[in-house]
Amino acid sequence: MITVMKAGLQDTIQDLGRYGYQKFGVIVGGVMDPYSHRIANLLVGNEEHMATLEMTLVGPHLLMEQDLVIAICGGDLQPSIDGERVPMWKPVFVQKGSVVKFGAALAGSRAYLAVAGGFDVPDVLNSRTTYLKARIGGYEGRALKKADKLATGKPLGIGAFVYKRLQTSEVSLPFRSTDWKIASKLLPNLSKHYEIRVMRGRQYDLFTEESQQRFWQEPFTVSSQSDRMGYRMSGPTLTLKVSAELVSEAVTYGSIQVPSDGNPIILAADKQTTGGYPKIGQIASVNFTKLAQAKAGDQLTFTEVTIEQSQLLVAMQEMSLKALRAAIENKFR
Repeated sequence: MITVMKAGLQDTIQDLGRYGYQKFGVIVGGVMDPYSHRIANLLVGNEEHMATLEMTLVGPHLLMEQDLVIAICGGDLQPSIDGERVPMWKPVFVQKGSVVKFGAALAGSRAYLAVAGGFDVPDVLNSRTTYLKARIGGYEGRALKKADKLATGKPLGIGAFVYKRLQTSEVSLPFRSTDWKIASKLLPNLSKHYEIRVMRGRQYDLFTEESQQRFWQEPFTVSSQSDRMGYRMSGPTLTLKVSAELVSEAVTYGSIQVPSDGNPIILAADKQTTGGYPKIGQIASVNFTKLAQAKAGDQLTFTEVTIEQSQLLVAMQEMSLKALRAAIENKFR
């Protein structure tokens, strides 16, 4: 059990999404940063799809009501116990009665807390992800608030090995962690300027040649009017060759729509199921981490890739995650 002593800006239970219901108007949703989420789960021996706690910009204070093994990945929200910084990107054993405190983001904007055994929240439409607008999934369909209590599951398989190994180790700090961590090449590079790989969108050719050139050559800034549904961007104004009425069609995470004011909107995890604005581009899924970790004021520049190049990048990322899973299993067996 984990008790929320102080809520963060927006703390929600999320998994990899709620699939199969978009035809009924129910969004996929899920974590903004699937890569960090998956690694956090791997580090504590969970299946990659299991729910984690997504924390945004300012994190919560959490009382551990029992001994737990946790992992924190993604942006740096300054996790600490008794004033000691808790290491990220590695499994950590925390004792009953410990308070894990998160602060404001030093780098990136979203962090993910995984617990060995996962979070025991109801399964709604085959997912535990929180859909805030519909108030379903996660913890009562909402962001966490003070005094909420999160039940956790029992560590199984590799998770049980991780728990047992760290529980019996001896250190002077208020927590215990492994003497190894994942390779630095697997960690996302968090900054204030992100280069994002993008494929041409379905309506790319409807934009003027000048707009196309400016889209690839000039930076865009993330607006403060951005959230889990979409990122509003400011920068060069993008215009169509001629005004056009478009029929609404399916959209997905990473679709870059351009409304009539010419300022792009990048659809994020909680995006609607359909949209009628012209789409100039589609962000490659391997760069969702960069998008998820960008915050207001950060700059994005777009680099063109083909569908084939994007697929190759995904395959390479999956190979890295598969190798990481095998390495973690070997460490604890």
